[in-house]
Amino acid sequence: MTTLEITPRSWAMLIVLGLVWGATFLVIEIALRGITPFWLAAARIGFAAVLLAAIWLVRGSRLFHASPSLADWAWLGFIGVFSTAVPFMLLSWGQQTVTSGFAGISMATVAIMILPLAHLLVPGERMTLRKLAGFAIGFGGVVALIGPGAFVSTGLEGEVAGRLACLAAAACYAVSAVQMQRLPPVDPIGLAAVQLLFGTALVVPTAFVVEGPPPLPDPATLTALAVLGLLPTAAATLLRVAIIRSAGSTFMSLVNYIVPVVSVALGAVFLGEAVPPTFLVALMLVLAGMALSQWAALRRLVRR
Repeated sequence: MTTLEITPRSWAMLIVLGLVWGATFLVIEIALRGITPFWLAAARIGFAAVLLAAIWLVRGSRLFHASPSLADWAWLGFIGVFSTAVPFMLLSWGQQTVTSGFAGISMATVAIMILPLAHLLVPGERMTLRKLAGFAIGFGGVVALIGPGAFVSTGLEGEVAGRLACLAAAACYAVSAVQMQRLPPVDPIGLAAVQLLFGTALVVPTAFVVEGPPPLPDPATLTALAVLGLLPTAAATLLRVAIIRSAGSTFMSLVNYIVPVVSVALGAVFLGEAVPPTFLVALMLVLAGMALSQWAALRRLVRR
């Protein structure tokens, strides 16, 4: 494991990642008009895997800085499958029966899940009362933003299973992030490429089994898929790897509080969606929670 340090660069990467993932929902909405959910996941993961693998090969295709053990490779495969393919498919399947608000709430639980996992498994990532309070306040901000409607039943058959699928996707993100932090020294581009290749190896055959052969997308759908593969998958995976490996999985999990705020703001600007009356309150809660949970890191930055 590398030594963790939260720097101005860490905060910049976190904000950029939040902006990229927050804008993803707009593009997914366009892509789903011309492709099925599992094939959308397969296309974006596959595109990103090919792109990053090509860059990695040009750089010499070195992965581990020292001779890896069999356990290192096993964990790398686990990270690849459970940070891309499995949560993507669980969310796609779950959102057929649950509200998008509940899916958003589910993703916000990633930060809460990571806290005890990192405390138990990662040296230096202690779960303090201040951190717990900060994350709870931030989560409260997300709940205030999405509103009580997120918990209203859709009345669709299989809704309970859909909700469990969304929460399972959040658990996948939490566990894979903590395990990624525990890997020995590794090339970040190689780590991003290999985990996407593992994800592609699972999601493509699964899409064939569940949805049959891929549909022939129109130009607008192809453009949306290319954007999804390039930005919120390839570029965002690189950012996620860089943040986890340098600043830790607990710090990276704060992005799950930024994403819904960005998504609502962009929806209002580009889709004309109504801004919830609780938006400013939610924003202040999210910012307050982030500041409280990372108070020590912020004080170090101010002293520089």
